[in-house]
Amino acid sequence: MSRLADKVAIVTGAASGFGRGIAQRFAQEGCAVVVADIAADAGEAVAAGIRASGGRAQFVRADVTRSADVKALLDAALAHFGALHIVVNNAGATHRNRPLLEVDEATFDRIYAVNVKSIYWTAVHMVPHFRAAGGGAFVNIASTAGVRPRPGLTWYNGTKGAVIITSKGMAAELGPDKIRVNCVNPVIGETGLLEEFMGMPDTPENRKKFLATIPLGRFSTPADVASACVFYASDEAAFITGSCLEVDGGRCV
Repeated sequence: MSRLADKVAIVTGAASGFGRGIAQRFAQEGCAVVVADIAADAGEAVAAGIRASGGRAQFVRADVTRSADVKALLDAALAHFGALHIVVNNAGATHRNRPLLEVDEATFDRIYAVNVKSIYWTAVHMVPHFRAAGGGAFVNIASTAGVRPRPGLTWYNGTKGAVIITSKGMAAELGPDKIRVNCVNPVIGETGLLEEFMGMPDTPENRKKFLATIPLGRFSTPADVASACVFYASDEAAFITGSCLEVDGGRCV
């Protein structure tokens, strides 16, 4: 049986990387998906691919730092699929791995807007809907960087720490409304941000330095992250809220 049958989800940052993997897996599990991203061509391609495989998907271009764009995602879910049950806050940005004083103010502001303010906007627009509907689920993609920070990504680490503690606060406050809020914390993965996280060219030699810190010996994949998201979004996790699942091959041990 499909684990997300008859559910409707919004997945942000779904045009590539983890988000694409989450959207595709949700569709395979019976979920209708609003594919949200700032990259229109890639996002349209993801939605079209889901539909071609027999799934239900609609692309909506959205800048998750803007209130009106996030509200439009809710409107699209209701217009196309008649409901909304799940929000996956996956859209993310980082600064290049470098000393903390070398990150300029504009970059600092951008990563906090994309990684943290986006959760504020989804709460502003989706919580009232979930309350009226009798419940819902947020799955927020944080990072091992918010659990065991390392040098070179200090300001990015801070955004992911904020995502984690904000998710726990939301879970505590929204529990009486039957709104669940959980986090997934991936380790570094083969996404478009890989070289930014590494701060050096993506070569086999440089990869070895990062792989050496992961006991299971490989990077995370979109499939790994999607599996965790399916669990949190499904009724199997009906009594789980305010938790964080490290999808990290043992990186945080």
